[in-house]
Amino acid sequence: MSELEKLGLKYTNIELGLIELKENITNDLKQKLKSNLAVSGLELLDDKKSILIEKLKNVIIEMIHYSDEVPRVNYSEFISEKLGYNYTYLSNLFSEVKGITIQHFIIKHKIEKAKELILYGELNLTEIAHRLHYSSVAHLSNQFRKETGHSPSFYKKIGQNRKSNLENL
Repeated sequence: MSELEKLGLKYTNIELGLIELKENITNDLKQKLKSNLAVSGLELLDDKKSILIEKLKNVIIEMIHYSDEVPRVNYSEFISEKLGYNYTYLSNLFSEVKGITIQHFIIKHKIEKAKELILYGELNLTEIAHRLHYSSVAHLSNQFRKETGHSPSFYKKIGQNRKSNLENL
């Protein structure tokens, strides 16, 4: 936000990774903003496809990591409704730009969330599988192993070992 204020830009909406400006800006101002953001390690996306991909990624990340309950409807329906685009179009665009399917992106994030929940140790694998809408613990375990190369229980042991090593310092 401070970069916007430095350049005298007014915005109407600011979300995770997205800012909606009140008015169009000149190319010179856009270049200044782009270079100012780059100093902070941020990137200015100004083409519609890149913006849509970022919105899509944000919907998935928010759905899996920041929501207490993953939606009960199909992911495809949820994403389509949230973004107002046909899922096939979104799926093809995402695959073309990111080189992986939306489904694989979702799986990667579900496994990251599973890792987090395993390390917290508050839920057992059955509860984690249920919370992340896996049909069974076996399904969760199979995807976990495919993504990480380890079983969830092995991952839990690693976390417990790290925790006890830290406590012994």
